[in-house]
Amino acid sequence: MSSKESILERIRSHTGTRYEQPAITLDAITYEDKTEQFSESLKAAGGQAVVLQSGEDINDLIRKCFPEAKRIASNLTEITVVTFNPDAVSDPRELNNTDLAVVEGCFGVAENGAVWITQQVKHKALYFIPTGLVIIIDKDDLVNNMHEAYRRVEGDDYKFGFFVSGPSKTADIEQALVLGAHGPVNVLVILR
Repeated sequence: MSSKESILERIRSHTGTRYEQPAITLDAITYEDKTEQFSESLKAAGGQAVVLQSGEDINDLIRKCFPEAKRIASNLTEITVVTFNPDAVSDPRELNNTDLAVVEGCFGVAENGAVWITQQVKHKALYFIPTGLVIIIDKDDLVNNMHEAYRRVEGDDYKFGFFVSGPSKTADIEQALVLGAHGPVNVLVILR
């Protein structure tokens, strides 16, 4: 028996009455129009959501929203405005000075405008280092609240995942807000 097993066995032998965890039921908030609520919540967090209209070209939309972007990274085949594939970069430091990254999100949360992203690129720095971040999700992949979101990611197999809601921001005690302190200054979510 290993020392870990020995310690756990001693703890079990000194445990009194065991109780099963009670079922927790919550009447979590739901929304009649998840797309509208997601857009409002993301706007409140400093980001922007745009619904891709039928027949609208996603690349034209990206160019319209980020006309100044010169160094654009994405490994998504449908994105043709890219200037380089981030997966071709061997050292993540080469991603420095990236103006815009276009990535795919798994789903969005209407309650707070957050998007669940799993690592679908070689270097996860791509999610945090560019000045602007475009996240593409299907508008049918919106959940109402974080309760639904956590149930959705439960049991998934991913090596890295995170929720992002709007641009990176921080404030000091004097209430001086700084955008882009730890990540992108601009976040756009395209709902297709």
